[in-house]
Amino acid sequence: MNLFPEIIAAEKRIKGNILRTPLFPSNYLSQLSGGQVYLKLENEQYTGSFKARGALNKILSTTPAERKIGFITASTGNHAQGFARALTIAGATGTIFLPENASPAKVEALKSYPVKLEFFGHNSLETELHAKAAAEESGLIWVSPYNDPLIIAGQGTMGLEMNFQAKGPIDYVLGCIGGGGMMSGVATAIKNISPTTKVIGCLPEKSPEMYLSIKAGKVVFIDFEETLSDGSAGGLEDGSITFPICQQYVDDYTLVSEEAIADSIRLIAEKHHKIIEGAAGVAVASFLQEIETYQGKTVVIIICGANISMKKLKEIL
Repeated sequence: MNLFPEIIAAEKRIKGNILRTPLFPSNYLSQLSGGQVYLKLENEQYTGSFKARGALNKILSTTPAERKIGFITASTGNHAQGFARALTIAGATGTIFLPENASPAKVEALKSYPVKLEFFGHNSLETELHAKAAAEESGLIWVSPYNDPLIIAGQGTMGLEMNFQAKGPIDYVLGCIGGGGMMSGVATAIKNISPTTKVIGCLPEKSPEMYLSIKAGKVVFIDFEETLSDGSAGGLEDGSITFPICQQYVDDYTLVSEEAIADSIRLIAEKHHKIIEGAAGVAVASFLQEIETYQGKTVVIIICGANISMKKLKEIL
């Protein structure tokens, strides 16, 4: 499956309502690796996360009649905010299902949007399957957080921006993987523009579902463990289109510990004075863990979001 034409279309569809986020040169990380390291600052995107892209592309691609029916989705928080903002832009209505243990900061942010909030389950996959069934029962239009070509295409617009913004060829792109929507889109864009660029999927050791699935050659499920990377936790549904895309385009995977994630959140706060969430910390930690690989190379690390609770941030700092 090659969604590159969909990514080009998505860029045209959403560009008026999305920020082209900075590709920020990190002098500190560049000095460590002896190369050029950039941070793709999606933490500065509307809603504080890359998820604003995919949700907007999906909602804006619907017809006026579909918008009158209404939409339903499930999310740990970041997709939910992107979904809620997209509904506001499109003048549509919707319901969001969240896990009962969703980040308080993300739940609080959702209360500023005119959407209905429902809580079910203790991880993103449980919540997602329940919400999908609720959509079928109610007749509302289901919007997957990742398992949808239009969602993936929206996230892939980041890849187009990176190639335009970078001064010269990119050797590596690192980004966190949960259900795979972001890295499926980014990897598709990157590989179609620059086939020699290597794409690295980064995962917390406590939630490595995509990595285990790739190793097994099929989607696998594991017991849920709490992780600082709550935005990527919970795995992917069976039959997700992100799985074969990651098989095709993601070159390698790195798993990191909770300690390494926390260290990376602190490091970015100290060196660059930027707040990042756990999933972004996973990508930074992966770079630091495998830094010998990146010696003298041009690397882009996707800082996928900033939505971390003040309580958790204080504990980490």
